[in-house]
Amino acid sequence: MEKTLKPMSGYLTLVICLALFVVAAYFFISGVDQSITFVAIAMLCFLLACFFLKGLMIIQPNHSRVLNFFGKYVGTVKDNGLFFINPLYSSQKMSLRSENLQGQTLKVNDKMGNPIEIAVVMVWKVGDTYKAAFDVERYSDFVRMQSEAAVRHLAMSFPYDNLEDDHAPITLREGGDKINSILEQELTDRLSKAGIVIQEARISHLAYASEIAGAMLQRQQATAIVAARTKIVEGAVGMVDLALKKLSEENIVELDDERKAAMVSNLMVVLCGEKAVTPVLNAGTLYN
Repeated sequence: MEKTLKPMSGYLTLVICLALFVVAAYFFISGVDQSITFVAIAMLCFLLACFFLKGLMIIQPNHSRVLNFFGKYVGTVKDNGLFFINPLYSSQKMSLRSENLQGQTLKVNDKMGNPIEIAVVMVWKVGDTYKAAFDVERYSDFVRMQSEAAVRHLAMSFPYDNLEDDHAPITLREGGDKINSILEQELTDRLSKAGIVIQEARISHLAYASEIAGAMLQRQQATAIVAARTKIVEGAVGMVDLALKKLSEENIVELDDERKAAMVSNLMVVLCGEKAVTPVLNAGTLYN
């Protein structure tokens, strides 16, 4: 588990190191022609200053240092500034800033077996430095590979649209925020073992694969045309029924079954036709 350390400030140690360098320079210059003891003191002060300098570290905002002591995890420093730690500690830099990952476009089969192209964009950051440093080899590569696996699993779990599955509760094309929420949960489950926090995940590209895109476009257009024609016919039938009732209620004209059928036929042609109808005037009687 991650442990947060609060090391001591490094400013006092920095002053001590500078003082040791000054003392070392003084004794070295003074002892060159006088005594070897001065040279030894100068070397000792210089080595002590270098040793203390190794324990100084600067941590930038939204960065951290993971500390180890001969292979044992000591803790993580997340505060920013100049600090002094045990010079024998080894440290690993780790960024805590949010990072953006634009996934490559993947070609996979959806739930119905149709080849589709899908890509996602996600925002993530390191939440647990211990897991990111020690539970996976390279957490950035782990994020990239597991995000690709999550996208493939999402694409295979739902149909692209409801053309083949009318009862599909969720589709990739119309799922919207619900699909994105499922994607975020999938990524969180996969990346939590590496201490990664998913802040946002969205589908950035979604389309049929090029080999079936043309056929699927024609299918969608045909479906739209059928749906539109269905609405037109329903409206035309209602208008014809209303016209017949009005003619009968107001006694404008009495029509037998044959003439009603002809009137219905003519009205349906007028109302359902794609082009404007050219009227034909009957100069005779109703039956001539």
